[in-house]
Amino acid sequence: MTKLQAAANRYGQDVSAGIDAEPDGVIALAPGLAAIWELAAPLLRVRDNDAHTLYALGLASALLDAHPEADAAVVLPAIMLHDIGWSQVPPSEVLQAIAPGGGRADLVLLHEKEGARLAAGILAERGYDDAKIPAILGIIDGHDSRREALSIEDAIVKDADKTWRLSPHGINTVMDWFGLDRGQALRLCSQRVHGHLFTEEAKAMARALSALESVTLWPQRQRLLQTPGDDGGESAGDDSVAGV
Repeated sequence: MTKLQAAANRYGQDVSAGIDAEPDGVIALAPGLAAIWELAAPLLRVRDNDAHTLYALGLASALLDAHPEADAAVVLPAIMLHDIGWSQVPPSEVLQAIAPGGGRADLVLLHEKEGARLAAGILAERGYDDAKIPAILGIIDGHDSRREALSIEDAIVKDADKTWRLSPHGINTVMDWFGLDRGQALRLCSQRVHGHLFTEEAKAMARALSALESVTLWPQRQRLLQTPGDDGGESAGDDSVAGV
C-alpha cells in the first residue's frame, strides 16, 4: 500500500523545519466541494469510482492551473459528480459497459443520463450557483460517449477522467476489473488514453505516467524490487506495484 509514514529515518535528523507548509502543487479539497462529496460518495461505491473520482479531481485541478481561462466552478463539481450515474446500473452489468472486446453503449449512456439527473439534485441540495449548473450537467451527460469537447471545461473533465487510467491507482484498479497482469493493464489503458485527449498538458501527463509504469515492468526494475540495496536503498517492500 502507499506509504503515509516513513519506515525509517536513514539520515538520522529531523528535517521537517525545512519543508514549506503550502508549497506550489500540493492541493486540498475546498469546503464547498467536500460538502458535495458527502452526498456523492455513497453513489460512487461502484467499481472503485469513489477513489477514481478523487484522483481525477486532483488531475483536473492540475489541468486548471494550466488553463486559467477555464471555470473551476464548473470543472470541479462536474468531475466530482461525473460517475455517480453508475449507481443506477445493475452491479452485475457495470463492467460489461467497458470490457475490452465488448462494451455496452446503452449502459454508458444510461450512467451519463442518470448521473446528470442525480447531480442536479445534489447541486440543488447544496445550494450551488444556479448559473453554473447547466454547464456542469451538460458535461456529465456525455462525458464518455461524446467524442468532441463542448468547451475547455468539458475537455479538462474528459482528460482528467481518462488520464487517471494510467495512474498507479488506475492501473491497479483495471487489473482487478478484468483479471489482467500489470503489463496487460498498462497496454489496455494506454490504447484507451493516448490519442483520445484534448489538452496538451493532459497528453504530457499521460505520456509521463505510461513511461513510469513501463519502467516498473522492466526486468532491471523488477530485480531492484527483489534485492535490498546495500546502501539503504529499496527492498522488496517497495510500493510502486502495490495497491493504494
